[in-house]
Amino acid sequence: MSGISARLANQRVAVSVVFVAVMFMNIMDVTIVNVALPRLGRDLGAAPTAVSAVSIGYLVSLAVVIPASGWLGDRFGTKPVLLTATVIFTVASALCGAAQTFDQLVIFRVLQGVGGGMLTPVGMAMLFRAFPPEERVRASSILTTPTALAPAIGPVLGGILVTTLSWRWVFYVNLPIGAFALIFGLVFLADQETAQERTPFDLPGFLLSGFGFAALMFGVSEGPERGWRTPVVLGSIIVGVILIAAMVRQQLSASTPLLKLRLYADRLFRSANAVIFLSTAAFLGVLYLVALFFQDGLGLSALQSGLSTFPEALGVMLGAQMASRVLYPRFGPRRLMAGGLVGIAVAMALMSLIDGRGDLWPMRLLMLLLGYCMAHVFVPTQAAAFARIAPVDTGRASTLFNAIRQLGGAVGVAVLTTALSLAGLGESRTSVESLHPYHVAFLVAAAMALAAAGFALTIHDEDAAATRVRRGRAASPGRVGQAVPAIEG
Repeated sequence: MSGISARLANQRVAVSVVFVAVMFMNIMDVTIVNVALPRLGRDLGAAPTAVSAVSIGYLVSLAVVIPASGWLGDRFGTKPVLLTATVIFTVASALCGAAQTFDQLVIFRVLQGVGGGMLTPVGMAMLFRAFPPEERVRASSILTTPTALAPAIGPVLGGILVTTLSWRWVFYVNLPIGAFALIFGLVFLADQETAQERTPFDLPGFLLSGFGFAALMFGVSEGPERGWRTPVVLGSIIVGVILIAAMVRQQLSASTPLLKLRLYADRLFRSANAVIFLSTAAFLGVLYLVALFFQDGLGLSALQSGLSTFPEALGVMLGAQMASRVLYPRFGPRRLMAGGLVGIAVAMALMSLIDGRGDLWPMRLLMLLLGYCMAHVFVPTQAAAFARIAPVDTGRASTLFNAIRQLGGAVGVAVLTTALSLAGLGESRTSVESLHPYHVAFLVAAAMALAAAGFALTIHDEDAAATRVRRGRAASPGRVGQAVPAIEG
């Protein structure tokens, strides 16, 4: 029994190490590339209005691949799929860095998105299969590390690389991380059990979901830049909505659906997805907004902006330890998530009072508070979401969860960018007046966080009882899979 326990523990370490590495690489890639867009556009002769294709191409291919990731993991095994995705992402990063034309770069970014679309859902499925329900909160705290560090480090590292070396290094920086994850995974990861019944690939579901999510993601991402009423944006959103509606109908009637939408019948999974959508929209939207606020509003350099954003990562790491070790076992997900989201809304609302006349420390402290409170949302949401999902459905549930989270991030950026535009960004002249649109956008983000808090209150703590185990009372080897009841607070 001790040998089995040791192997299980070693697998949890192995899965955690590989997952953190690939998640960090995947998330950081988005923020680090954004810093390099103006420079690479000039070097490759692309118009300023065209450089967004580098980001849009990645997001669209990501949206196409994510729906199929759960089926791929179940059909071929999570370890082979995760390592294959790591190879694709890493090789595509090298190709992006070596691109000689702008068209080549966009094509290689699309390939990079193919790998990125499989990394997070398959990796999360592996993580939650390695950790039993009573240790899910521990696994969820592991998830917060790349989620917190990557968006904060990306702009800092991107600014350093673009300034001192070249824009090409924002892609080359992925190579050592990808190589490490691949080698470590090949040596230490064990094959997880695949689904006993190998279902056929649902091609209609893949086409409807892939093109539907891609069209919707394109429209949402391009709306603030091109205008929501332009034919290409409006048409893309309409087509996306129609295809997704058709996909829902087809998936509910299919005998072997690609996306197990019936998982949403579970009230805990359904509420957790609503919370992650709105909270990610508010959080990632504000991280994007803060970068503009620091650089365009306050006139800071990209490096100064990144350093002022970094307290958010420290806040998440501190908050994750408090949430996972102390608060979640005692209070459960409902109160913890709702309280964290109210704290997020307060932090965002206070950001609307920063006028740029004093030093930056009030804003940095608010970033620390934002990260700390966000950990109290990420940890319980990810721990509780899969509490009542059967192990065989973990891969499909992870696909749905990550698709919703990805869409939430795109919607958050689009909503806050639109709020900036509607509030008159660029029309004012004095420094104080020019910050007004940012203040409005911060308040819009706060409203999204409060809406997420409303959905958090629909969660029933008893549904997640299996995940509420005190760290010191984790299941012993002879009790794996048996939850220890939490002490009610």
